[in-house]
This record gives sequence, C-alpha cells and structure tokens, in this order.
Amino acid sequence: MPSPFPFRFGAEAYTWFMNNNGQTHANQLGHMIDITAQAGFAGIEPIHNWMGDLPDPESLARKLNEQGVELAAIALALDWNGAEETEQEQYEADRCITLLKHFPGALLCTVQKPTGRHDLETRRRNLVNIVNRVSRRAVDQGVPCSFHPNSPHSSITRTEEDYRIIIESLDASVTGWTPDVGHLINGGMDPLTKMKEYASLINLVHYKDWSGEPEFALLGKGKVDFISITQWLIEQQYSGWIICEDEGPEAMDDPDGVTLHDGHWVRETLLPALL
Repeated sequence: MPSPFPFRFGAEAYTWFMNNNGQTHANQLGHMIDITAQAGFAGIEPIHNWMGDLPDPESLARKLNEQGVELAAIALALDWNGAEETEQEQYEADRCITLLKHFPGALLCTVQKPTGRHDLETRRRNLVNIVNRVSRRAVDQGVPCSFHPNSPHSSITRTEEDYRIIIESLDASVTGWTPDVGHLINGGMDPLTKMKEYASLINLVHYKDWSGEPEFALLGKGKVDFISITQWLIEQQYSGWIICEDEGPEAMDDPDGVTLHDGHWVRETLLPALL
C-alpha cells in the first residue's frame, strides 16, 4: 500500500495457520499471496515448512510478480531443543537460506517452537548458540537474519528475563531482532519500552493486537498503542518491514477476511493518524 513513510507493510501467513494447525489452508500460499495483494500489502512472510507448491525460487517469484507482492521474509520455525541443531533442523535451515538467496533483502526470521519451560537456563543458552550459528551461515551467503521471540506459556522467549538473557546474547553482527508487539504485551512487557531498549537490533517488526481476553485481538481492536509505536519507528527512520499478523479468534474462521481487515485498518486508520 502507498505510504509516505520509509517502512512498508506486509502480511504474515501465520494468520492462515491458525485454522486447524495449518491443515485447512495447506498448499495455499498462492491464494495467500492473492489475498495479501487484495488487502493492499506490499509483502508477505510465509512459514518455511508450509509453502506447498511454491518452495522453489522460480515458482515463488513468478507468483509474487504476478501480484506485485514482495517476499519480505520467511519464518523458520523449528524446535531447537538440543545443544546442537539436529540433522533435520540443519537441513531445513539450509534449504530456507538457499531459497532466500534468490530474493535479495528478504530476511530469515528464526522462531523457536514452544515446547516447555523446563531446563530453562540450559535451553536458553542452547537456543542462542543455535540461532547465532544459523544466522552466521545465512549472512555468509548474503541473507539477513532476525530473531522472533514468542509468548505462549510453554515458550522460553516469553518473559522480560528471557528477553534480557536471550536478546543480549545474540550476535548482533549477524542477528537482528523482530519485536512482535502482541507477544511483548502478552509476556507482561510494554512493547514500546522494550523496543527502545533494544532499538539497535530491530530489523523486522510484527504487529499483532492484544486484549488480554485471554490473549490476542483483531488488529486495531485491542490494547496495543500502534500509533505511538509507529510514530517512534518514524522518528527512528525505520525503513524495514512491518508485518501484520492476527492470532485472534476471528483468524480461526476467516483468515482471508482478517487479512483484508488488517490492510484496511492500516490504510484507513493507522496511516491517517500519523499524517
């Protein structure tokens, strides 16, 4: 969508994943790109293992070009529960990096799947070491990287203490940070305060709303102060992607409609409030 600001807005494929753990919309990345374009978004961030028939660069580029949508990033979501990557995890990471090499500027967004808060100190340390190694391999091949914490109760990247330990241990020469404002507030933090604290690491941003009833809300219907956050990003001259993502109950039943709503909200509510 046209914007007088240096950043651009995109859609997150996870909005579709909410329904039936992704099975309802499996192999429909092409459809998601269509809806993303219809919503007025400039880019899309798919999930690495959920790309269906479009995991190869030629097919993906053809579909993106057809709709005038860019590949903003790919979310690499893996367990990473050991001291080292498993053979399968390394294969998945390297396959994702190889694909991203064909889309200059698109980011590798690393996300750990939540599997419990046991052995917390060891698993935090292992996660940082693995993320830094994956990022180093990617950056050495020209692919920029960003780490995305999340906030389910079984996540080890949920709390302010988790952030302090993990984010401050990232190798900033190869790994940036994706603040997801919905996950931040869901983890008990003020999103803008935390973004200011680690401002130098931000190279990708996720917008998701939160109501506390019990968690996420339709974008623009919750308690996240998007105007203040976006105004701060403008002041910082942030020029990367802002990816809109919904995990509210509406996304379960109507991810297409929710994505269209998100585009309309950005265009008709958020941007006019900043001009």
